[in-house]
Amino acid sequence: MATHPDITAAVARAVQALRTERGWSLDHLAGRSGVSKGVLVAIEQAKSNPNLATLARIGDAFGVPVTRLVETSGEPGVTITDSASFRTLWHGQSGGNGVIVGATDAPWAAELWTFRLEPGDVVGGDAHAADTREMVWVREGTVTLTVAGREYAVGPQMSARFPGGATHRYVNAGNVPVEMIMVVVVPPAAA
Repeated sequence: MATHPDITAAVARAVQALRTERGWSLDHLAGRSGVSKGVLVAIEQAKSNPNLATLARIGDAFGVPVTRLVETSGEPGVTITDSASFRTLWHGQSGGNGVIVGATDAPWAAELWTFRLEPGDVVGGDAHAADTREMVWVREGTVTLTVAGREYAVGPQMSARFPGGATHRYVNAGNVPVEMIMVVVVPPAAA
């Protein structure tokens, strides 16, 4: 069972990490949570053992469960997977595929994909949620990326990033396969 100092330290790490991830100041977190800046400073310095109501207000402000704030395993959890855990979620008309390698937890989850587009394969077309961000790195071949009706050639060892909330698609209009890595950053669900 976790001891009082372990939980206090875990809350300090979690609040600091979540605030840093979001780029929030202490004043911003205080305004969102209704917890005073002084209390937040004491929490982040592991000098305060907040009660459940305070933890709930902080958790609600971040959009995370209280369990996320009191995780006492020490460092953030590490998940290691191998190719047996990867899932092919897209199959192209010409034989290509899209494999989701992994994803981080919400909010602002990031998905990691690998794609192989055979000549003639097309993937995408629809817009994601408004604040979604997408980035692709082409390892081999050249893909034609169309974002909001405008085409871009992304060749070997080039990357592109763009708002995933715009309509977009990837086309292999060439004669050789395209190998690319994609990261999609998914925004938190609207409250």
